[in-house]
Amino acid sequence: MCGIVGAIASRNVVPVLVDGLKRLEYRGYDSAGVAVLAGDEIRRVRRVGRVAEMESATVAEGLDGQVGIGHTRWATHGGVTEPNAHPHVSHGQIAVVHNGIIENHEEQRERLRALGYRFESQTDTEVIAHLVHHYYQTSPDLFAAVRRTVRELTGAYAIGVIALDRPDELICARMGCPLLVGLGEGENFIASDVSAILSATRRVIFLEEGDLGYITRDGVKLIDKDDQPVERALHVSDVSLASLELGPYSHFMQKEIHEQPKALSDTIEAVLDAGFSAELFGPNAAALLPTLEGVKILACGTSYYAGLTAKYWIESIAGVPCDVEIASEYRYRDAWANPKHLIVTISQSGETLDTMEALKYAKSLGHTAALSICNVRESAIPRASELVFYTRAGAEIGVASTKAFTTQLVALFALAVTLGKVRGRVSDEQQAQFLDELRHLPGSVQHALNLEPQIKAWADKFAAKNDALFLGRGLHYPIALEGALKLKEISYIHAEAYPAGELKHGPLALVDSNMPVVVIAPNDSLLEKVKSNMQEVRARGGELFVFADLDSHFSESEGVHVIRTPRHVGVLSPVVHAIPVQLLAYHAALARGTDVDKPRNLAKSVTVE
Repeated sequence: MCGIVGAIASRNVVPVLVDGLKRLEYRGYDSAGVAVLAGDEIRRVRRVGRVAEMESATVAEGLDGQVGIGHTRWATHGGVTEPNAHPHVSHGQIAVVHNGIIENHEEQRERLRALGYRFESQTDTEVIAHLVHHYYQTSPDLFAAVRRTVRELTGAYAIGVIALDRPDELICARMGCPLLVGLGEGENFIASDVSAILSATRRVIFLEEGDLGYITRDGVKLIDKDDQPVERALHVSDVSLASLELGPYSHFMQKEIHEQPKALSDTIEAVLDAGFSAELFGPNAAALLPTLEGVKILACGTSYYAGLTAKYWIESIAGVPCDVEIASEYRYRDAWANPKHLIVTISQSGETLDTMEALKYAKSLGHTAALSICNVRESAIPRASELVFYTRAGAEIGVASTKAFTTQLVALFALAVTLGKVRGRVSDEQQAQFLDELRHLPGSVQHALNLEPQIKAWADKFAAKNDALFLGRGLHYPIALEGALKLKEISYIHAEAYPAGELKHGPLALVDSNMPVVVIAPNDSLLEKVKSNMQEVRARGGELFVFADLDSHFSESEGVHVIRTPRHVGVLSPVVHAIPVQLLAYHAALARGTDVDKPRNLAKSVTVE
């Protein structure tokens, strides 16, 4: 989970590299570095910490070059030290940046040591630099040396390579990790994400698995995994620079929480325009959806919790059996496959490695129908899927997902109703009702956002705690899971979530006056059951923090704190109740002084196992 950027131009590329790394910092922020060709040497600046520290060093050292590569790191092999920071250089001649994991690095390391190479880092990436150098000494063709190198690598990689005596070349390769080429006028670029090069160009080419690129100032040549020349489609990015800036907000997470009414409205717009029609999911959906016998959802982290919510919708509205699995577990077990089950993958970035590999595994088992729910156009998982629904959340920079989660829920709800419609289980009257509920959803979410001052007061109490428990039932149990995840992610308060009915089967042993218990309590058919579970907590001295609908008839009392969200919004209630748990986590983290946007040990686009 690292970010790479590279540039070849007729101007100083250091500002482009630094600006790109700032925009890629959500992918990793343990350390950062750049390397450029500067006359008769490769000049490199690396620093532990944020990109800003490395930027100051480039200014102090007067770094200048027309060809260069940069990297921001999320540590895998080796600790957070300057010797482990990228770029890695071999014999002062070859510089490499790398995103991914090389699984056979130990074997290659021993081989290279036998050839006389000395290692200065503990990283798997240094193996790549030395292998390229080794083959470059055999034949001074940088592109050929990189090609021979990647053929010997096992694992996942996106790499950028420059050589001291090749000032007119930038080489790149991709396998399992995202990489694109940006096309300028008399200059070209590589990057993990289009956001890194938006200040220079919007014209991009997305590399496919196994592609290698030979890049000069005037052009780009690609070969595929079979060493055949290939052309990839040109795309013009519609991502705006403004969406990547903080504006009036203190943190990207805060900005993205408050952008949810618009993100939801934009995502819902397509559904309102088309109704719950199969074409929402692609031109092949109309023929495919009526033939399905079930749904299997594969996802990780927050997206997995969105899938758990969707299970309730799909089974109750569409009458279709639905399984939800953590992608990293599914891909490593002997799974039973029914080709008439739709595989649904959920990924904000569309590059989540575990989810991508789970999709490949499902296809190897005989699944032929796959739907991707994704926020990034033309990313890897949608390209590998027959059906696609793009959410319209816009750029999400904060590591803790917020607007991507709620827009995923809308997409999954649309899938559930559409499946119900094509199977004859959803009447025209019901469809109209569901559309009306979607239409009013952004307003209900805005109402929930208006509760922020009350939630902030709660967060100040949570900041002094070390543990918390979240409870929910039915559709809202996944929201309790999401609330616990958000709190632990950014505030570092240990938090767990349980179905409220499970309290008596173990978790109740943890409850005391020091354990705050958050309860998701909508005014639905399970409300009275939830109230009974709350009494179990109070009887053990637990302090309750209840998010209740306006019409739930809760009253505050000693040890019971209540914040009232909007009136119950029916089947879409989980979307509304996601908002207060996001705000609680955000303000608890602020109160504890943690880094909200870049929590320790985490990164945004998880492109490693």
